[in-house]
Amino acid sequence: MASLQAQHVLSLTSTSLSYRPRFRASVHVPINRSKTSTIPKLPALISVKDLLPTEQSTTKDSTLSQTHRSHKDEALISKLYAITEAVADRAEKHAIVGQQRNDWNSLLLNSINSISLAATLMAAISSIPIAPSAHLNHSSTILFAAATGMMLLVNKLQPSQLAEEQRKATQLFKQLERSIQTTIALGSPTELDVAETMEKVLAIDKAYPLPLLPLLEKFPKKVEPAVWWPKLQPRSQRTKRSMNNGWSNELEEEMMGVLRVMKMKDEEQYLEVGELVLKISKALAISGPVLSGLATVGAAMINPSQAHGSWPVLFAVIGGSLATIVNTLEHGGQMGMVFELFRNCAGYYKHLEEEIENNLNESEWENREDGELFRMKMALQLGRSLSELKGLAPYAYPSCPDEDVEGFAGKLF
Repeated sequence: MASLQAQHVLSLTSTSLSYRPRFRASVHVPINRSKTSTIPKLPALISVKDLLPTEQSTTKDSTLSQTHRSHKDEALISKLYAITEAVADRAEKHAIVGQQRNDWNSLLLNSINSISLAATLMAAISSIPIAPSAHLNHSSTILFAAATGMMLLVNKLQPSQLAEEQRKATQLFKQLERSIQTTIALGSPTELDVAETMEKVLAIDKAYPLPLLPLLEKFPKKVEPAVWWPKLQPRSQRTKRSMNNGWSNELEEEMMGVLRVMKMKDEEQYLEVGELVLKISKALAISGPVLSGLATVGAAMINPSQAHGSWPVLFAVIGGSLATIVNTLEHGGQMGMVFELFRNCAGYYKHLEEEIENNLNESEWENREDGELFRMKMALQLGRSLSELKGLAPYAYPSCPDEDVEGFAGKLF
């Protein structure tokens, strides 16, 4: 028995001495005679090939990236659609309000003229000694006073100018709606697109408010172009394009020539004419209530039994007639609308100027808008062909004096 145990110990010792560490090893467990057990094996070593990313894992990561990008694009498109709905709603509201304020202008014009003419007729009849009537005298005075108060209110509101503001806002919101739809159709919108669209909506709301109060300044001290766009962001914040991006030295000179002509001719022209129209509108807005007020005083002094002479009658009849003519010229001629129209035209060219300056101020061509596309847009917005637009390039040089700049950059407005 002792010899058997010694042999067993020697066999174990020889086995341990002959063991060499290998990459694939097994553990020898002493044999239990009563029970048999399976010898566990260690897992094989991981090869370098197993550590490299497989085609399946790469495809999975790409799919996850595309899914994330797809979800992001869907979220941005959803935001743009929400803005589109709000813009379409605003356009409809401005169209309705614009029509309503145009109806106000016609209604108030006809009402004031009818009241003034009726009061003038009553004043003339009440001055006849054959058939004097105190009731006609008092009625004429009341009607003249009512016409004077209505003139003051209407001249302050300028309904024709209010209607033009709403028409312009309707046009701008419809234009913005089409621009958003184009962005969605092109695909891959960015956060910058959403932010710029929101700023454009708020800028139009500020330039042409939908509520009646507070009113925009109807008789400003200085005529300035209407501004309905937010401050343009530097082109460097946008996605870079190709190296030259369609720009060249010739195109830069062409745009600089267009910019100079627009500043010297187009914008200046509409500001000057707008200032002239504003002066005429101010004169009519003041003279109308003054003439109607003189007619009111004259009608109150009419009394055939007293020796006031014919002066009160002349004040009433002539003042009422002239007030009717002045009111017709101002609101029938829609002087407020004409002034707002010239302001908007000046703002149209100012907007084009800022777009050109925003691109030219960017020194890196790849940060600018595509040159050929930008040139075509400018030609269309100015009502010119591409060859006609190129003819404005010589005006870009400082050596060309201001007196030699002929014509206007725009033919559309």
